[in-house]
Amino acid sequence: MRLSNTQQLFSKTKKFKLTGDNIFKILAAVVAASALVILLIIGYTLAEGSVPVLREFGLSFFFGQQWNPIAGKEAFSILPYVLGTLATSGIALLIGVPLSLGIAIFLVEMAPRSLRLPISYLVELLAAVPSVIYGLWGLFVFRFWMLNYIETPVSTYLGWIPFFSSSLKGLNIFTAGAILAIMIIPTIASISKEVLSAVPNSIREGAYSIGATKWEVIQHWVLSYGRSGIFGAIILGLGRAVGETMAVTMLIGNAIGPAAMPTSLFSSSQTLASLIANGFMEAPRGSLASSAYIGAGLTLLFISLLINVGAHLVMTRVFKVKGGAVE
Repeated sequence: MRLSNTQQLFSKTKKFKLTGDNIFKILAAVVAASALVILLIIGYTLAEGSVPVLREFGLSFFFGQQWNPIAGKEAFSILPYVLGTLATSGIALLIGVPLSLGIAIFLVEMAPRSLRLPISYLVELLAAVPSVIYGLWGLFVFRFWMLNYIETPVSTYLGWIPFFSSSLKGLNIFTAGAILAIMIIPTIASISKEVLSAVPNSIREGAYSIGATKWEVIQHWVLSYGRSGIFGAIILGLGRAVGETMAVTMLIGNAIGPAAMPTSLFSSSQTLASLIANGFMEAPRGSLASSAYIGAGLTLLFISLLINVGAHLVMTRVFKVKGGAVE
């Protein structure tokens, strides 16, 4: 006789036993779910704290340019800081990605065995340097290099172009983006090196057997095989660049309001992270200014999530990742 649905459910429940495997599955599920729970709690906290400023300014909070925390004259908009975040991160990728791939390709395909391990350790060691150290080095050394050898010559010969025109101080979007590029190189280079090392030697040997040169093997076979992993490494580097605080705060110039609009490569600005770091502790608790900084944090969280979700969609639809292999 066929059992009813209730009897079948009871039968399955009765068979379930707390074996070691089942306990491990439950614990693994709880740990995996905790990441989502933490993200939801953070998002809810930021959204709740952002309500006063969003109720007061509405969409102008996202599309305006004013930032005035003075009581009675409050005006808060984060567009310049969103653009500053995107500009510095974009510069970091433009500079950092080619250098990182060059390091990874050299270590995997060209470096003698005696150099691979020391250089790999050195690259990974750079990832352990605190961001404030990068900021101090950038403030006292790196910005003067940028000012003397890049910004001044470029401004002298191309200053008539608005994109390169600005008062030169060495504290600007370009310097901040360049220091971010240095900071993301260890992340992208280390992961890319592991990805390229995982490419089967049979692929290289097959390419050499049909007469391909070393550059052709790297370009058309090795990089193509590991493109999904390299893309993931770039996204991780971008995530660090978007959320970086201390080094950027020291080097970007910390302009406020309309002056923070990134109208030039050499103009001062701020990112969302540096804006929060500079002013949140000074804002009275529960004030409209405090809500504005929390709203900036919510926007930064949304941008980070958008980058990661977009990267996942690209990897699954463009690269067609199935079962860990790229088709």
